[in-house]
Amino acid sequence: MENLKITKIELFKVPPRWLFVKITTACGIIGWGEPVVEGKAATVEACIHELKPFILGQNANNIEDIWQVLYRGSFYRGGPILMSAISGIDQALWDIKGKFLNVPVYELLGGSVRNKMKMYCWIGGDHPEVILEQAQEKINMGYSAVKMNATGGMDWLASIKDIKKVANNIKLLREEFGDTLDVGIDFHGRIHKPMAKRLIDELAPYDPMFIEEPLLSENNDLLKHIYSYTSIPIATGERMFSRWDFKEILHQGVVDIIQPDLSHAGGISEVKRIAAMAEAYDISIAPHCPLGPIALASALHLDFSCANAIIQESSLGIHYNKGFDLLDYMKNPEIFDLKDGYIELFKKPGLGVEMDEDKLKEGVKIGHDWKNPIWRGKDGNFTEW
Repeated sequence: MENLKITKIELFKVPPRWLFVKITTACGIIGWGEPVVEGKAATVEACIHELKPFILGQNANNIEDIWQVLYRGSFYRGGPILMSAISGIDQALWDIKGKFLNVPVYELLGGSVRNKMKMYCWIGGDHPEVILEQAQEKINMGYSAVKMNATGGMDWLASIKDIKKVANNIKLLREEFGDTLDVGIDFHGRIHKPMAKRLIDELAPYDPMFIEEPLLSENNDLLKHIYSYTSIPIATGERMFSRWDFKEILHQGVVDIIQPDLSHAGGISEVKRIAAMAEAYDISIAPHCPLGPIALASALHLDFSCANAIIQESSLGIHYNKGFDLLDYMKNPEIFDLKDGYIELFKKPGLGVEMDEDKLKEGVKIGHDWKNPIWRGKDGNFTEW
């Protein structure tokens, strides 16, 4: 369709650490996406500029063809940079298509399987003094589930003192809130194989909702040793970027919950395929999302349309968002309102997020160069962040 020809692609790099893409069509319908790797926003921005010749002039309705060309059209495929660039473009194209047909995106994915989605939010965990305060704050906001880090930096073989610290945070939560609060524990890839089972032993009495990234994703072949050791559900996947990255762990059955990120793993198109693959192995999906409003909306449309989606992460109030939070660039923040721990099914066409371009332009003037910290142990050796 000539009126859906893509005519313009604009990028907005704004604080705290986000990158948004706006795609405009000949008829004036626009779509928004969130293509970013935390700490590599400028690199993804450059990648999108490189992809522009394959997008401009194309029919925005041809989402799958554009996805295939962007992924397969270059000799080198996959990885966090290319897949995050594709993710944001893909989100924006689904946004356009939903607006063009006047339906929410989940309707284009087969329709809704639920009328609301359970949510959780991050509360820290590196330092115990703020745990109870942050948890109560999230409960007051309407959450019934939270996630926290299991530990700060940890040596390959940690001391008994450090090991005993690990369970203290979730112990405090259980003593204060009992079983009324679901608590996910994120190992964040900070733990190496020699310590993983020992730390699980410390956490098991306090019944975590799941354990996330017990090992780095490049060591997924070792998950079999963790999976067979505990009854606590094992989650991983935020640093995996395509169905091919997920294929082996799904086949091996060494994970209970996969966590692809809608802004890293090929967008709505690819994560829908990954979710379907997981369902065939009786594995659930809980998309990773410590990012902005477009990433969250994209994840929720996926959740609304997938029977094996179980819970959704939100970055609202996360410590990265200093000065600029999830709702600050939106005209309609109410779509993310929580009720009894859930976000209700969206009604607006497309992704349903109305961005405030005036605020985005002000944010662009500030920009950002966010980088994650570099941690070192007592002996000066690098430790995982």
